[in-house]
Amino acid sequence: MYEDQQLIQEILRGSQAAMEVLTRKYYKDVFAFVYRKTGNRDLAYDLTQEIFIKVIKKIGSYSNTGSFKSWVFSVAVNHCRDHWKSAEHQRTQKQSELSEYLTNERTNVSYIFAQKETRERVKMAIGELPEYQRDAIILKYYHEMKIHEIASMTEASESTVKSRLRQGLGKLAKLLGRGEEYGQQQKK
Repeated sequence: MYEDQQLIQEILRGSQAAMEVLTRKYYKDVFAFVYRKTGNRDLAYDLTQEIFIKVIKKIGSYSNTGSFKSWVFSVAVNHCRDHWKSAEHQRTQKQSELSEYLTNERTNVSYIFAQKETRERVKMAIGELPEYQRDAIILKYYHEMKIHEIASMTEASESTVKSRLRQGLGKLAKLLGRGEEYGQQQKK
């Protein structure tokens, strides 16, 4: 945190090097968040670039309350929301469909996240969730954010975030369970 404050002060004084250090420090996490949210590497790259442009332009508005990482993720969440609302996105949006052959032998959500072979299926299923549940799940399980941090970033109460997580995980389990039911029907 102290290192971030030093970098921010240097950026405000015009240091290009400090800006590069700060960007490098958070780039991978922000890109991973955006990529998990969009499922499209090129789009995630473009949005991440735009996010860091916003971060640098708005860095003077960082109020030093809460962690800088949370602030950066707030900018990312809001930028992604703006993108989804944009006319460009509305024209190019394609709904991902969960493949009918998905199989899953366990319904424990923790197990699902831990298994390498289910990652692609989980990614597709997460894409099926409403944006507010998708954000909560990605921030909690992929970026290990705390409930209060997610609440702050998404401008929701902690109880709302908990509800979104619970409902989102329930939907996720059902989406992944759908393939299991389909596989059993195919065997008959």
